[in-house]
Amino acid sequence: MKKYEVIAEEIASAIQQGLLKRGDKLPSIRQIQVSKQVNASTVFQAYYLLEARGLIVTRPRSGYYVAGPLRNERLLPHTAEDDGVPTTLQVSDLVFNLLERIKDPQHVPFGSAFPSPHLFPLPKLADHMASAVRHMQPQDTVSDIGQGDLELRRQIALRYQLDGKQTDPDEIVITNGALEALNLCLAAVTQPGDSVMIECPSFYAALQAIERLGLKAIEVPSHPELGIDLAALERAIIQHRPKACWLMTNFQNPTGSLMPEDKKQALVALITRYQLPLIEDDVYRELYFGKHRPLPAKTWDSDGWVMHCSSFSKTLAPGYRVGWVSAGRFSEKITRLKISTTLATSIPAQLALASYLAKGGYDKHLRQLRHQLMLQQLQFSQAIHQHLPAEVRFTLPQGGYFLWVQLPAQKDGLKLFQQAIAHNISLAPGHMFSSQQQYACYIRLNYGHPFTAANQHAIETLGQFIRRD
Repeated sequence: MKKYEVIAEEIASAIQQGLLKRGDKLPSIRQIQVSKQVNASTVFQAYYLLEARGLIVTRPRSGYYVAGPLRNERLLPHTAEDDGVPTTLQVSDLVFNLLERIKDPQHVPFGSAFPSPHLFPLPKLADHMASAVRHMQPQDTVSDIGQGDLELRRQIALRYQLDGKQTDPDEIVITNGALEALNLCLAAVTQPGDSVMIECPSFYAALQAIERLGLKAIEVPSHPELGIDLAALERAIIQHRPKACWLMTNFQNPTGSLMPEDKKQALVALITRYQLPLIEDDVYRELYFGKHRPLPAKTWDSDGWVMHCSSFSKTLAPGYRVGWVSAGRFSEKITRLKISTTLATSIPAQLALASYLAKGGYDKHLRQLRHQLMLQQLQFSQAIHQHLPAEVRFTLPQGGYFLWVQLPAQKDGLKLFQQAIAHNISLAPGHMFSSQQQYACYIRLNYGHPFTAANQHAIETLGQFIRRD
């Protein structure tokens, strides 16, 4: 263990044991430097690591202070139960209506599905785009139609390799964002009338895709911190014989849950045993706050039943709409579906991203992005703790940029949404995240935008609405 990690662990241990409490000021850089006989950069690295873990926070011109742990100060929201009955969905009208009302840029963007665009290196990407277009050969405009640019697929395969998963670039299909990848996967393994397993609560785009393809949803309870209940999942598989399973294993939307690695391994063993295709929606994995990037379930897939979908929309280039699927045994079928629907993904965008990834700037950007999101989560959760009623409970995910918030039992998230919109505050009501609208007293809040005075005032306003009878 390096010196800065030793210092960080000593301070973290003192915080977890209660020896250092919220609001306590930490020793200065100079004091630690002298007492530990290390240089200043070592101390800075230790404090940076503690900031990234959400244990301390910097106050300009004042120093470093203990921030948490906040996790123990609020209970996790309860997990709703489900009867596991296949449900024909009718959610799109509600989702489209709500999404239409939260896209106004004048609204405080708590309901947004994206982090702030100002967090991304858009000027650098533009330079790579310009260079890629200037040097693009005529053949580049028509080569690799369907699967996508080979160099970009190689760069993505290298990132799988960093996780210990050897992946053939020919298994990867480039798509128009992760959403196209997910829809192609669903279409590849189902027919109208089939049932699909989803977690409860679930990302509303999964509900919309199931509805659009004429499928039925089977909701399986999911723990707001640890992910889907595997025992309930197996019972539902045996009872209903679904054709696919659509899950988010890392920083699930809306709860932010992170499945432990042994649970992911058990999940893959389960779906392999029943030969059940798993569509793994994994767009938030790079936005982790801990020491190590969480592994996807795909890591343990040796038989090709997992279709791992991700994109650069949440981490690097939201407007470029470039995603992919590592499709396993379904690669050829998905490629054909891609060709027969949208044919290809923007070639200049692919070339620009391949160039950016190849020149080594991606991981540096991700470190900065994760650090910023971690600090924003801390600021956001502290504001909730200060301004929302004590009965309000919320998750504190280890990554991503969403909080799943449970309101007092008598409060309705849709009514709160309507009150908030009237005051230029957007949020995502829990009704959007279940086929049976089980989460009436829940909301999802986005902390992916820099915390401003307007955000602070918006949380105060939400607190006032929640306290009203």
